[in-house]
Amino acid sequence: MTTHATSSPAAMLDGAARAPRDETARSARGGAARPRRRRRYAPYLLLTPAVLVLLAGLGYPVYWQVVTSLQEYGLAQQFGQPPTFVGLDNYARIFADDALWAVVVRSIVFCLVNAFVTVLVGLLFALLMRAVPTALRLVLQVAMLLAWAMPMVAAVVVFRWLFDYRTGVINWLLTQVGLTGFQGYAWLSQPLSFFFVASVVIVWMSVPFVALSVYAGLVQVSEEVIEAARIDGASPRQIVTSILVPLVRPVLSIVLLLQVIWDLRVFAQIRLLQDAGAPVSETNLLGNLIYELGVGRQDFGGAAAVSLFVLALTALLSWPYVRSLMKEDS
Repeated sequence: MTTHATSSPAAMLDGAARAPRDETARSARGGAARPRRRRRYAPYLLLTPAVLVLLAGLGYPVYWQVVTSLQEYGLAQQFGQPPTFVGLDNYARIFADDALWAVVVRSIVFCLVNAFVTVLVGLLFALLMRAVPTALRLVLQVAMLLAWAMPMVAAVVVFRWLFDYRTGVINWLLTQVGLTGFQGYAWLSQPLSFFFVASVVIVWMSVPFVALSVYAGLVQVSEEVIEAARIDGASPRQIVTSILVPLVRPVLSIVLLLQVIWDLRVFAQIRLLQDAGAPVSETNLLGNLIYELGVGRQDFGGAAAVSLFVLALTALLSWPYVRSLMKEDS
């Protein structure tokens, strides 16, 4: 005996009513998922124009640097002769030269010393601006802005005059205080004194940026924290070393990173000081070596190879600071 299941009219009506509701719920879920997906990809879409601009502005020149470093590209190629592909010969030739490694060591030492001195002096000026009355603080800020705004060539010319061995003010002042050995002393003719003058120029031009940046971080420190430390018996030195400096450490890390990058790429200041009679081979930094290879010797393939090496060296020196910043952000 066979039985046939039949649905009641009420069940049929209930199923017919539930079907549109299920379809509406599924449509609603799908509609909600699509906006969520759009919101997830929205930041990447907003970043795309900036990434494309960076690739066009930075990636294209780096690409041609890589291509040129793999070619023989000299004076003949500038007059129409096609470049010859030489592979890694430019790298092997340049890096086998002991003079390059002397310049590399000189550049790294010069860069690190100047970066740390600049940040230290800038920190001291920032602390001074925080401690002095408003009128004196404004005078300091205007003076630093004027020093920062001074054209680089004009600043180097002024310092060349100050350290001139015939009419320089520095030699005259040192002679007046009894240091007769500095009478007619040629500061720019000896590598050690040359780099001392170069460091003075670079630190003098860089301190305003560091000081104003660190001061902007110091003014964000709450006065209640400082007052609480004073009530607990902290000395001014303890307030600086245990409260102010730790609180502005992120700012110090950023300006130190920027100084390392900038000081490793120093070129014009050294070149202008060399024109005053300095020994070029003993005072060249990496930027000056690239200029000498490219413009002086018409060896653009070798200059491109050294340029890429400087890019890699900059990334290597900057990585510890970038990693520490990433750790602090996380």
